[in-house]
Amino acid sequence: MDVGPGDELSPETAISRWKLAAWQQYQHMLDKTTPHVLRRWIGCFVVACIYVLRVYLVQGFYIVSYGLGIYILNLLIGFLSPQVDPEIHDGPTLPTRGSDEFRPFVRRLPEFKFWYSITKAFCIAFVMTFFSAFDVPVFWPILLFYWVVLFMLTMRRQISHMIKYKYVPFSFGKQVGICQTLIAEFIVK
Repeated sequence: MDVGPGDELSPETAISRWKLAAWQQYQHMLDKTTPHVLRRWIGCFVVACIYVLRVYLVQGFYIVSYGLGIYILNLLIGFLSPQVDPEIHDGPTLPTRGSDEFRPFVRRLPEFKFWYSITKAFCIAFVMTFFSAFDVPVFWPILLFYWVVLFMLTMRRQISHMIKYKYVPFSFGKQVGICQTLIAEFIVK
């Protein structure tokens, strides 16, 4: 429905249209950043450095940092895990032998959502450092030690899962065998 010059918008309608336009603009900006992986991660690193600098300068908000670390660890597990867990799923699984059909590794948490969630988490944690209610006095070395132990145990479990089911969550371009490389070199000469 178009609004004519004599029609008036209610405040709720005007606000909802403004929110929709702002959300569409925000989504458009996110969509434009999708192909620029390195730039996105550099931006995330800059945001993380600003947060770390803020926590260092105010000498507090360690419980916020601990919560942020636990959240990032949770995201990392989703990023490194396959979408279909071979322990639970009865259907087609990851290939375990050379004769098995190749199926690409599909992550439970895609790279873009991983980046977006981490960046958003750092921004929220940064905003939380401006409110003294979140500055709970704690002995930070204990939190750091506990987080490192949790990280090591979680990664050990994840790596053993990767070894057991023979998958690697990273790919570095098209895999070319030695025979194919030698044949290609022979044809070129």
